Amino acid sequence: MQHFTRRAATALLIAGAASLASAQTKDLTIGVILPMSGSFAAHGKQIKHGIDLYMASHGDTVAGRKIKLIVKDDTGIAPPVAKRHAQELLVNDKVDILAGFSLTPNAFAAAPVATQGNVPMVVLNAATSSITEKSPNIVRVSMTLPQNAMPMARWAWDNGIKSAYTMVTDYGPGHDAEKQFQKTFQELGGKIVGSVRTPVNTPDYSPFLQRVLDAKPDAAFFFVPNGEDNVALAKGIKERGLEQAGVKAIATGDVTDEEELAAMGDAALGMITSYHYSQAHDSPENKAFVAAYTKAYPKDRPNFMAVAGYDGVQMIYQALEKTKGDASAPAFMAAVKGMKWMSPRGPVQIDPETRDIVQNVYIRKVEKVGGVLQNVEFARYEAVKDPGKSAK
Repeated sequence: MQHFTRRAATALLIAGAASLASAQTKDLTIGVILPMSGSFAAHGKQIKHGIDLYMASHGDTVAGRKIKLIVKDDTGIAPPVAKRHAQELLVNDKVDILAGFSLTPNAFAAAPVATQGNVPMVVLNAATSSITEKSPNIVRVSMTLPQNAMPMARWAWDNGIKSAYTMVTDYGPGHDAEKQFQKTFQELGGKIVGSVRTPVNTPDYSPFLQRVLDAKPDAAFFFVPNGEDNVALAKGIKERGLEQAGVKAIATGDVTDEEELAAMGDAALGMITSYHYSQAHDSPENKAFVAAYTKAYPKDRPNFMAVAGYDGVQMIYQALEKTKGDASAPAFMAAVKGMKWMSPRGPVQIDPETRDIVQNVYIRKVEKVGGVLQNVEFARYEAVKDPGKSAK
Protein backbone atom coordinates (compact mmCIF):
# COMPACT_ATOMS: atom_id res chain seq x y z
CA MET A 1 0.00 0.00 0.00
CA GLN A 2 2.84 2.37 0.96
CA HIS A 3 4.65 1.49 -2.29
CA PHE A 4 1.48 2.28 -4.28
CA THR A 5 1.07 5.65 -2.51
CA ARG A 6 4.65 6.62 -3.36
CA ARG A 7 4.13 5.65 -6.99
CA ALA A 8 0.89 7.65 -7.13
CA ALA A 9 2.57 10.70 -5.61
CA THR A 10 5.46 10.42 -8.05
CA ALA A 11 3.02 10.16 -10.96
CA LEU A 12 1.19 13.28 -9.78
CA LEU A 13 4.46 15.22 -9.51
CA ILE A 14 5.47 14.16 -13.01
CA ALA A 15 2.04 15.08 -14.37
CA GLY A 16 2.18 18.45 -12.61
CA ALA A 17 5.64 19.16 -13.98
CA ALA A 18 4.52 18.18 -17.47
CA SER A 19 1.47 20.42 -17.17
CA LEU A 20 3.63 23.35 -16.04
CA ALA A 21 6.11 22.74 -18.85
CA SER A 22 3.25 22.63 -21.35
CA ALA A 23 1.82 25.89 -20.01
CA GLN A 24 5.22 27.54 -20.31
CA THR A 25 5.83 26.44 -23.90
CA LYS A 26 2.52 27.55 -25.37
CA ASP A 27 2.15 31.01 -26.88
CA LEU A 28 2.28 33.83 -24.37
CA THR A 29 -0.30 36.55 -25.05
CA ILE A 30 -0.04 40.17 -23.93
CA GLY A 31 -3.22 42.22 -23.94
CA VAL A 32 -2.31 45.83 -24.71
CA ILE A 33 -4.84 48.57 -23.90
CA LEU A 34 -4.02 51.96 -25.49
CA PRO A 35 -5.74 55.00 -27.03
CA MET A 36 -5.43 54.21 -30.74
CA SER A 37 -8.08 56.78 -31.72
CA GLY A 38 -9.34 60.10 -30.41
CA SER A 39 -7.41 63.08 -29.05
CA PHE A 40 -4.82 60.86 -27.30
CA ALA A 41 -4.15 58.61 -30.30
CA ALA A 42 -0.55 59.85 -30.47
CA HIS A 43 0.01 58.13 -27.11
CA GLY A 44 -1.05 54.77 -28.50
CA LYS A 45 0.93 55.23 -31.69
CA GLN A 46 4.19 56.02 -29.91
CA ILE A 47 3.89 53.27 -27.30
CA LYS A 48 3.03 50.71 -29.99
CA HIS A 49 5.99 51.89 -32.06
CA GLY A 50 8.26 51.24 -29.08
CA ILE A 51 6.81 47.77 -28.48
CA ASP A 52 7.13 46.81 -32.14
CA LEU A 53 10.66 48.19 -32.39
CA TYR A 54 11.91 46.06 -29.50
CA MET A 55 10.24 42.91 -30.80
CA ALA A 56 11.54 43.52 -34.32
CA SER A 57 15.13 43.64 -33.07
CA HIS A 58 14.89 40.92 -30.40
CA GLY A 59 12.47 38.44 -31.95
CA ASP A 60 9.04 37.28 -30.86
CA THR A 61 10.12 34.27 -28.81
CA VAL A 62 11.49 34.28 -25.26
CA ALA A 63 12.20 31.34 -22.96
CA GLY A 64 10.71 29.05 -25.59
CA ARG A 65 7.39 30.93 -25.72
CA LYS A 66 6.17 32.83 -28.78
CA ILE A 67 4.90 36.29 -27.83
CA LYS A 68 1.56 37.42 -29.28
CA LEU A 69 -0.07 40.83 -28.87
CA ILE A 70 -3.76 41.70 -28.78
CA VAL A 71 -4.27 45.48 -28.93
CA LYS A 72 -7.48 47.11 -27.71
CA ASP A 73 -8.41 50.77 -28.27
CA ASP A 74 -9.60 52.53 -25.11
CA THR A 75 -10.28 55.71 -27.19
CA GLY A 76 -8.84 58.13 -24.58
CA ILE A 77 -9.92 58.96 -21.04
CA ALA A 78 -12.56 56.22 -20.77
CA PRO A 79 -12.32 54.13 -17.56
CA PRO A 80 -15.37 51.92 -18.34
CA VAL A 81 -13.94 51.07 -21.76
CA ALA A 82 -10.51 50.24 -20.33
CA LYS A 83 -12.04 48.03 -17.62
CA ARG A 84 -14.25 46.21 -20.13
CA HIS A 85 -11.30 45.56 -22.43
CA ALA A 86 -9.25 44.22 -19.51
CA GLN A 87 -12.06 41.86 -18.51
CA GLU A 88 -12.57 40.66 -22.08
CA LEU A 89 -8.86 40.09 -22.59
CA LEU A 90 -8.69 37.92 -19.50
CA VAL A 91 -11.95 36.01 -19.91
CA ASN A 92 -12.23 35.66 -23.68
CA ASP A 93 -8.65 35.89 -24.90
CA LYS A 94 -6.97 34.26 -21.89
CA VAL A 95 -4.09 36.74 -21.96
CA ASP A 96 -1.12 36.13 -19.68
CA ILE A 97 -0.15 39.78 -19.14
CA LEU A 98 -1.99 43.10 -19.33
CA ALA A 99 -0.02 46.13 -20.56
CA GLY A 100 -0.43 49.66 -21.89
CA PHE A 101 -2.50 52.17 -19.91
CA SER A 102 -1.48 55.55 -21.21
CA LEU A 103 -3.90 57.49 -19.00
CA THR A 104 -4.35 57.44 -15.22
CA PRO A 105 -8.16 57.01 -15.04
CA ASN A 106 -7.93 53.96 -17.29
CA ALA A 107 -5.14 52.40 -15.24
CA PHE A 108 -7.18 52.89 -12.07
CA ALA A 109 -10.17 51.18 -13.69
CA ALA A 110 -8.18 48.14 -14.85
CA ALA A 111 -6.20 47.61 -11.63
CA PRO A 112 -8.91 45.54 -9.84
CA VAL A 113 -9.18 43.30 -12.90
CA ALA A 114 -5.45 42.51 -12.68
CA THR A 115 -5.88 41.66 -9.01
CA GLN A 116 -8.98 39.51 -9.50
CA GLY A 117 -7.53 37.74 -12.53
CA ASN A 118 -4.14 37.39 -10.79
CA VAL A 119 -2.15 38.50 -13.84
CA PRO A 120 0.74 40.98 -14.16
CA MET A 121 -0.16 44.50 -15.32
CA VAL A 122 2.62 46.57 -16.90
CA VAL A 123 1.89 50.31 -16.96
CA LEU A 124 3.58 52.01 -19.92
CA ASN A 125 2.73 55.63 -19.24
CA ALA A 126 -0.01 56.60 -16.73
CA ALA A 127 1.88 58.72 -14.23
CA THR A 128 -0.19 59.33 -11.08
CA SER A 129 1.95 58.19 -8.15
CA SER A 130 -0.61 55.92 -6.48
CA ILE A 131 -1.27 53.64 -9.49
CA THR A 132 1.11 50.91 -8.34
CA GLU A 133 -0.67 50.86 -4.98
CA LYS A 134 -3.95 49.81 -6.62
CA SER A 135 -2.83 46.22 -7.21
CA PRO A 136 0.10 44.07 -6.06
CA ASN A 137 0.36 42.88 -9.67
CA ILE A 138 1.18 46.31 -11.16
CA VAL A 139 4.67 47.35 -12.24
CA ARG A 140 5.39 50.66 -14.00
CA VAL A 141 8.25 51.40 -16.43
CA SER A 142 7.41 55.00 -17.35
CA MET A 143 7.51 57.67 -14.61
CA THR A 144 5.49 59.53 -12.03
CA LEU A 145 4.77 63.24 -12.10
CA PRO A 146 6.22 63.81 -8.61
CA GLN A 147 9.42 62.12 -9.82
CA ASN A 148 9.81 64.80 -12.50
CA ALA A 149 8.36 67.76 -10.56
CA MET A 150 10.67 67.47 -7.55
CA PRO A 151 13.93 68.03 -9.52
CA MET A 152 12.33 70.99 -11.32
CA ALA A 153 11.56 72.64 -7.98
CA ARG A 154 15.10 72.01 -6.75
CA TRP A 155 16.65 73.41 -9.91
CA ALA A 156 14.41 76.49 -9.77
CA TRP A 157 15.40 77.30 -6.20
CA ASP A 158 19.10 76.65 -6.85
CA ASN A 159 18.99 79.04 -9.82
CA GLY A 160 17.58 82.10 -8.12
CA ILE A 161 13.83 81.56 -8.46
CA LYS A 162 12.27 82.57 -5.15
CA SER A 163 8.58 82.77 -6.07
CA ALA A 164 6.42 80.64 -8.38
CA TYR A 165 2.88 80.24 -9.68
CA THR A 166 1.65 76.74 -10.58
CA MET A 167 -0.72 75.97 -13.46
CA VAL A 168 -1.67 72.33 -14.11
CA THR A 169 -4.32 70.29 -15.88
CA ASP A 170 -7.13 69.31 -13.53
CA TYR A 171 -6.76 65.51 -13.24
CA GLY A 172 -4.60 63.03 -11.32
CA PRO A 173 -1.16 63.67 -12.87
CA GLY A 174 -1.66 67.43 -12.73
CA HIS A 175 -2.63 67.25 -9.06
CA ASP A 176 0.49 65.17 -8.36
CA ALA A 177 2.76 67.58 -10.24
CA GLU A 178 1.27 70.61 -8.48
CA LYS A 179 1.48 69.06 -5.01
CA GLN A 180 5.07 67.88 -5.37
CA PHE A 181 6.42 71.07 -6.94
CA GLN A 182 4.79 73.22 -4.28
CA LYS A 183 5.95 70.93 -1.45
CA THR A 184 9.59 70.77 -2.56
CA PHE A 185 9.81 74.45 -3.51
CA GLN A 186 8.33 75.64 -0.22
CA GLU A 187 10.52 73.29 1.84
CA LEU A 188 13.55 74.87 0.17
CA GLY A 189 12.32 78.35 1.08
CA GLY A 190 10.41 79.34 -2.06
CA LYS A 191 7.05 81.09 -2.08
CA ILE A 192 3.99 79.91 -4.04
CA VAL A 193 2.12 83.08 -4.99
CA GLY A 194 -0.84 81.37 -6.65
CA SER A 195 -2.13 78.29 -8.46
CA VAL A 196 -4.79 77.34 -10.97
CA ARG A 197 -6.07 74.08 -12.48
CA THR A 198 -7.25 74.02 -16.09
CA PRO A 199 -9.68 71.65 -17.86
CA VAL A 200 -8.31 68.85 -20.05
CA ASN A 201 -8.04 69.85 -23.74
CA THR A 202 -8.36 73.58 -23.09
CA PRO A 203 -8.13 75.39 -26.45
CA ASP A 204 -7.25 78.78 -24.94
CA TYR A 205 -5.02 79.30 -21.90
CA SER A 206 -5.07 83.10 -22.09
CA PRO A 207 -7.34 83.78 -19.07
CA PHE A 208 -5.30 81.43 -16.90
CA LEU A 209 -2.00 82.91 -18.05
CA GLN A 210 -3.29 86.38 -17.22
CA ARG A 211 -3.64 85.25 -13.60
CA VAL A 212 0.01 84.25 -13.70
CA LEU A 213 1.04 87.67 -14.98
CA ASP A 214 -1.07 89.44 -12.39
CA ALA A 215 0.68 87.54 -9.59
CA LYS A 216 4.16 88.66 -10.82
CA PRO A 217 6.12 85.49 -9.86
CA ASP A 218 9.74 84.81 -10.76
CA ALA A 219 8.57 81.68 -12.60
CA ALA A 220 5.47 79.77 -13.64
CA PHE A 221 5.47 75.99 -13.31
CA PHE A 222 3.29 74.15 -15.88
CA PHE A 223 1.95 70.67 -16.47
CA VAL A 224 -0.33 69.68 -19.35
CA PRO A 225 -0.62 66.19 -20.90
CA ASN A 226 1.35 65.86 -24.11
CA GLY A 227 -0.75 66.38 -27.21
CA GLU A 228 -2.77 69.31 -28.51
CA ASP A 229 -2.58 71.06 -25.12
CA ASN A 230 1.19 71.60 -25.53
CA VAL A 231 0.73 73.71 -28.63
CA ALA A 232 -2.06 75.84 -27.16
CA LEU A 233 -0.05 76.44 -23.99
CA ALA A 234 3.20 77.35 -25.76
CA LYS A 235 1.43 79.80 -28.06
CA GLY A 236 -0.42 81.29 -25.10
CA ILE A 237 2.82 81.81 -23.17
CA LYS A 238 4.36 83.55 -26.19
CA GLU A 239 1.32 85.72 -26.93
CA ARG A 240 0.93 86.80 -23.31
CA GLY A 241 4.58 87.79 -23.14
CA LEU A 242 5.61 85.96 -19.98
CA GLU A 243 9.30 86.19 -20.83
CA GLN A 244 9.08 89.94 -21.44
CA ALA A 245 7.29 90.30 -18.11
CA GLY A 246 10.19 88.56 -16.36
CA VAL A 247 8.33 85.30 -15.69
CA LYS A 248 10.42 82.21 -16.49
CA ALA A 249 8.43 79.28 -17.94
CA ILE A 250 9.38 75.97 -16.31
CA ALA A 251 7.56 72.65 -16.60
CA THR A 252 7.68 68.89 -16.63
CA GLY A 253 8.79 67.45 -19.95
CA ASP A 254 5.27 66.52 -21.06
CA VAL A 255 4.93 70.18 -22.08
CA THR A 256 7.76 70.03 -24.65
CA ASP A 257 7.21 66.49 -25.93
CA GLU A 258 9.07 65.78 -29.19
CA GLU A 259 5.80 64.74 -30.81
CA GLU A 260 4.55 68.34 -30.63
CA LEU A 261 7.73 70.46 -30.76
CA ALA A 262 7.46 71.18 -34.48
CA ALA A 263 3.88 72.41 -34.05
CA MET A 264 4.90 74.49 -31.04
CA GLY A 265 7.59 76.14 -33.15
CA ASP A 266 9.76 78.96 -31.83
CA ALA A 267 7.23 79.60 -29.06
CA ALA A 268 8.88 76.68 -27.23
CA LEU A 269 12.43 78.07 -27.47
CA GLY A 270 14.08 78.59 -24.11
CA MET A 271 11.52 76.65 -22.07
CA ILE A 272 13.14 74.78 -19.17
CA THR A 273 11.76 71.34 -18.32
CA SER A 274 12.61 68.34 -16.16
CA TYR A 275 12.17 64.85 -17.58
CA HIS A 276 13.53 61.34 -17.77
CA TYR A 277 14.00 61.16 -21.56
CA SER A 278 14.97 63.36 -24.47
CA GLN A 279 15.52 62.39 -28.08
CA ALA A 280 18.78 64.35 -27.77
CA HIS A 281 20.02 62.27 -24.78
CA ASP A 282 23.69 61.52 -25.41
CA SER A 283 24.33 57.81 -24.90
CA PRO A 284 25.20 54.85 -27.16
CA GLU A 285 21.91 53.16 -26.26
CA ASN A 286 19.83 56.18 -27.18
CA LYS A 287 21.71 56.84 -30.40
CA ALA A 288 21.03 53.25 -31.47
CA PHE A 289 17.39 53.54 -30.41
CA VAL A 290 16.83 56.83 -32.26
CA ALA A 291 18.53 55.51 -35.40
CA ALA A 292 16.40 52.34 -35.42
CA TYR A 293 13.23 54.29 -34.66
CA THR A 294 13.88 56.85 -37.40
CA LYS A 295 14.50 54.09 -39.92
CA ALA A 296 11.33 52.23 -38.96
CA TYR A 297 9.08 55.29 -38.57
CA PRO A 298 10.56 58.13 -40.65
CA LYS A 299 7.46 60.32 -40.28
CA ASP A 300 7.60 60.35 -36.46
CA ARG A 301 10.02 61.40 -33.74
CA PRO A 302 10.77 59.08 -30.81
CA ASN A 303 9.53 60.37 -27.47
CA PHE A 304 9.22 59.22 -23.87
CA MET A 305 6.20 57.06 -24.67
CA ALA A 306 8.05 55.17 -27.39
CA VAL A 307 10.83 54.51 -24.89
CA ALA A 308 8.30 53.28 -22.31
CA GLY A 309 6.86 50.82 -24.84
CA TYR A 310 10.37 49.66 -25.74
CA ASP A 311 11.43 49.28 -22.11
CA GLY A 312 8.18 47.62 -21.12
CA VAL A 313 8.74 44.75 -23.53
CA GLN A 314 12.41 44.62 -22.61
CA MET A 315 11.44 44.16 -18.96
CA ILE A 316 8.86 41.49 -19.84
CA TYR A 317 11.44 39.55 -21.87
CA GLN A 318 14.03 39.71 -19.08
CA ALA A 319 11.45 38.63 -16.49
CA LEU A 320 10.42 35.64 -18.61
CA GLU A 321 14.06 34.64 -19.04
CA LYS A 322 14.42 34.65 -15.24
CA THR A 323 11.23 32.65 -14.69
CA LYS A 324 11.95 30.27 -17.60
CA GLY A 325 8.74 31.36 -19.27
CA ASP A 326 6.47 31.41 -16.23
CA ALA A 327 4.22 34.48 -16.53
CA SER A 328 2.10 33.78 -13.46
CA ALA A 329 1.74 36.85 -11.28
CA PRO A 330 3.76 35.54 -8.29
CA ALA A 331 6.72 34.46 -10.44
CA PHE A 332 6.63 37.46 -12.76
CA MET A 333 6.36 40.08 -9.99
CA ALA A 334 9.17 38.44 -8.02
CA ALA A 335 11.34 38.55 -11.15
CA VAL A 336 10.81 42.26 -11.91
CA LYS A 337 11.39 43.55 -8.38
CA GLY A 338 14.87 45.07 -8.27
CA MET A 339 15.47 44.44 -11.98
CA LYS A 340 18.06 46.76 -13.58
CA TRP A 341 18.85 47.52 -17.22
CA MET A 342 20.31 50.21 -19.44
CA SER A 343 17.52 52.06 -21.24
CA PRO A 344 17.77 54.63 -24.04
CA ARG A 345 16.97 57.13 -21.24
CA GLY A 346 19.86 55.93 -19.04
CA PRO A 347 20.16 53.42 -16.17
CA VAL A 348 16.82 52.29 -14.72
CA GLN A 349 15.68 49.97 -11.94
CA ILE A 350 12.36 48.67 -10.61
CA ASP A 351 12.04 49.61 -6.95
CA PRO A 352 11.42 46.27 -5.18
CA GLU A 353 9.23 47.95 -2.56
CA THR A 354 6.96 50.09 -4.77
CA ARG A 355 7.28 48.30 -8.16
CA ASP A 356 7.91 51.72 -9.67
CA ILE A 357 10.74 52.95 -11.88
CA VAL A 358 13.91 54.52 -10.45
CA GLN A 359 15.70 56.67 -13.03
CA ASN A 360 17.70 59.79 -13.78
CA VAL A 361 15.79 63.03 -14.27
CA TYR A 362 17.35 65.63 -16.55
CA ILE A 363 16.93 69.41 -16.70
CA ARG A 364 16.60 70.44 -20.34
CA LYS A 365 16.24 73.61 -22.42
CA VAL A 366 14.49 73.79 -25.77
CA GLU A 367 17.07 74.78 -28.39
CA LYS A 368 17.52 74.44 -32.13
CA VAL A 369 20.01 71.72 -33.00
CA GLY A 370 20.74 71.44 -36.70
CA GLY A 371 17.59 73.44 -37.36
CA VAL A 372 15.44 71.03 -35.28
CA LEU A 373 13.91 71.88 -31.91
CA GLN A 374 15.34 69.57 -29.24
CA ASN A 375 15.22 69.21 -25.45
CA VAL A 376 18.92 69.69 -24.70
CA GLU A 377 19.96 68.29 -21.34
CA PHE A 378 22.27 70.39 -19.17
CA ALA A 379 21.83 69.05 -15.61
CA ARG A 380 21.03 65.68 -14.06
CA TYR A 381 19.51 64.27 -10.88
CA GLU A 382 20.53 60.64 -10.52
CA ALA A 383 18.50 57.58 -9.47
CA VAL A 384 15.35 59.50 -8.53
CA LYS A 385 12.66 57.46 -6.77
CA ASP A 386 9.02 58.48 -6.77
CA PRO A 387 8.78 61.03 -3.92
CA GLY A 388 5.01 60.70 -4.00
CA LYS A 389 5.37 57.33 -2.26
CA SER A 390 8.71 57.69 -0.51
CA ALA A 391 7.22 60.53 1.57
CA LYS A 392 4.56 58.22 3.01
